[in-house]
Amino acid sequence: MANSGIDEARQRVIEMFEENVRGKIPDISAYNTGHDGKVGNWLEEQMGVTPNAANKPDLHGIELKTSTKSVLSLGSWDPNYWIFRVEKYRMTRYDFMEIFGKYNPKKKLYSWSGSPVPKIGGPNEFGVRIDIDSNSNISFIYSYTDDKRSSKSSIVPKNLQIEDLVIVRWDADYDESRTNTNTKKGLRLKVEEKYNRNGLCKCYRERLENGELGAYSSVGFMDPMTFETFMGHFKTGDFYFDCGMHQSEKGNTRNYCQWRVKNRFLDSLIVSRYP
Repeated sequence: MANSGIDEARQRVIEMFEENVRGKIPDISAYNTGHDGKVGNWLEEQMGVTPNAANKPDLHGIELKTSTKSVLSLGSWDPNYWIFRVEKYRMTRYDFMEIFGKYNPKKKLYSWSGSPVPKIGGPNEFGVRIDIDSNSNISFIYSYTDDKRSSKSSIVPKNLQIEDLVIVRWDADYDESRTNTNTKKGLRLKVEEKYNRNGLCKCYRERLENGELGAYSSVGFMDPMTFETFMGHFKTGDFYFDCGMHQSEKGNTRNYCQWRVKNRFLDSLIVSRYP
């Protein structure tokens, strides 16, 4: 992609990487050991970025990513609609997890994560499938007949033992009349304000013989990404939604709505690499 603005931004990233990152192993001793993003925070600081939760590119219009062992987060993007926010269903957030999620006997609580969260390709064993309409709105839809759980009749309330029930939805474009969450944006804007300016860069670390990650060795660049491109990758399952919602004795109400990509597929989108 020939674009002087992108080329200049990439060159500035390369200079920062060469000066502050290349050849180094992240020193995360000063970070909270329970924080999953500590390596990413270290990298951001070396590259002159203040760690933040803003939905915008990190560096010169480029979103900054670090090597991981398996998957990367594309963004934390909550939906525009949750069924447990609809008054007529008389459902709490905890009820949602108990109806559509699964029980963790070790932690003695319910969560909506892992197998209950649908992937592209048809309904899962919990009766939930992904639908994408002509406007690129993404809905997770529950159907009682698709629910393969042997105890579903005692888990799912009578008023929810129906077909084609929308339990979660992301609208491509924000519509206040269809939104019952705190988000004020559609998924199109969330994707494009983060990735459609100057694209993405991934800072690569050497893979050691024991499988661990070593020092940073190179940086690769992905071209800007439109919402249409994002949706194309979502429809093939290469981009996917991964939720970590769980009940909490400490009152944690975060929904952990992460959109992810596997390292190998993201690497296939890299168009240039230094050195």
